[in-house]
Order: sequence, then C-alpha cells, then structure tokens
Amino acid sequence: MFDGHLRAGVDKRTGPIGAALAKTPLTADSLTILGIVISILAGVVVGTGRLWIGFVLVVSGAIPDLLDGPLAKMKGTVSKRGAFFDSFADRISDLFLFGGLGWYFIHSGRASLALLPFGIYGAASLISYQRAKAESLGFSAKGGVMERGERIFALAAGLFFSFILVPILWITLVLSVFTVLQRFIKIWIQASASVSSVPRRYRKDHQTSLKRPFQRSEFFRSSSRRSSHPRRRASTPSASSSFSRWLEHRSARSLEDPKN
Repeated sequence: MFDGHLRAGVDKRTGPIGAALAKTPLTADSLTILGIVISILAGVVVGTGRLWIGFVLVVSGAIPDLLDGPLAKMKGTVSKRGAFFDSFADRISDLFLFGGLGWYFIHSGRASLALLPFGIYGAASLISYQRAKAESLGFSAKGGVMERGERIFALAAGLFFSFILVPILWITLVLSVFTVLQRFIKIWIQASASVSSVPRRYRKDHQTSLKRPFQRSEFFRSSSRRSSHPRRRASTPSASSSFSRWLEHRSARSLEDPKN
C-alpha cells in the first residue's frame, strides 16, 4: 500500500532533504549502514524490555532508510548493487526488530506470544521473496495492505502504546498473511497470462510429443519402408549379391593361376 499510494508523496518531500545531503560527504551506503546499526540496537533494547526507548530507535532507524534513496538519486549513484544492499539491510533490520520482540515475550513470562513476532517475520520474508522472484521473471509484485513501511509503523505504534502491543501484532500478522495471498494471486494471474500467450499449435505439438513416446517398432517400420522403395532398393546393393560376386572373382583367379 505504501509503494502504491504514498511513495510518490514521500519521495516528493524527501527529495529536498536528499539534495541537501548530496552536498555533504555522506553516501547512500553510509546511510544504509547507519540504519542497520540503529535497528540492531533497537532490537537489543526491545529484547531487554525498554519498549519506549525501542520506539525512539525504531523511528530513528527508519529515517536513514527513507533518505538513502533520494541521496543516491541526487548524487547519481543509483545502481543495482545499491538496490540489493538496501533490500538486504531491510531483511537484517526486520530480523533484529522482531527477534528482539520475541525475546522480550519469552523473558517476560509470555513465551507463547513469541510466536507472533516470529510469524510476522516469516510472512514478511514471503512477501519480500515473492516480489524478488516475480521481478526476476519479469512480473510486477508491488502492493499489498501490509508492506514493510506499514509493518514498521505498526511496530512503532505498538512499542509506544505498549498496552495494545499484542492486539497490534495480531492485526499485523493477519494483514501480512493477507498480503502474501494478494501478491500470490497477482503474480499467478500474470504468469497464467504469459502461458496463454504461447501459440496453441506449438503447445499442442509439444504436448503430443510428450504423450507419444518413441517406439522401437516405429524405427524398424520406417527402416523397412525406406528399404522397400524401388529406387533406393536398386541403388543400394545387398550384402548377399556382393558376397556372390566376390566368390566368382575368387574362383576365376584360382582357375587362371598355373600353380593350382
């Protein structure tokens, strides 16, 4: 939902900040690394039960994640390597944030609730994998009600209002699973359309060749048909006639030889 509806507005507002940062020695990679470090600290702090401090760190870690893209555009350093590094950094941040939250539930005597953050992280990994695999195949997989921006916002709200943390996590889990289904259906429709675009005659011939395996009897029948052709039979001497001529030639030589 963030990429589909709010991305343009956020980029419009972060563009001037990226232009200002472009005048400094900062690079997009340095902002990405800073975001990773802050997210790791946030996960550790949340794991120790300091939820409000964790809220501050989660918000602080989201700022470099918002600004590394505009900074790369302003400096002209946008690349596939940077896109990979940014996506990899997001996965590390999610791991420590939700892992720290699971650790907090375990050590606060609510071990069963630790399944909530781990379930959210699992669904988030599926959402990320679906997009990466779909784009590698040439399909579009953006969109959904619970992308990473919404997950981080929900996590920050739950840490700030800790008395409703568990209900927020339940909502996040349900919407994350729903997003997995949304993206699966979207990719499936695109993939099905690409299959139907293959010419029907080619698909029919290919399926026929798969259903009708090669038989040895067909080879012998085709060989007999080739050998029964009158022109080929006349032009190709048989083995018995060649052996007969050799015997005649051998007998003639033996009669002409005076030693015999």
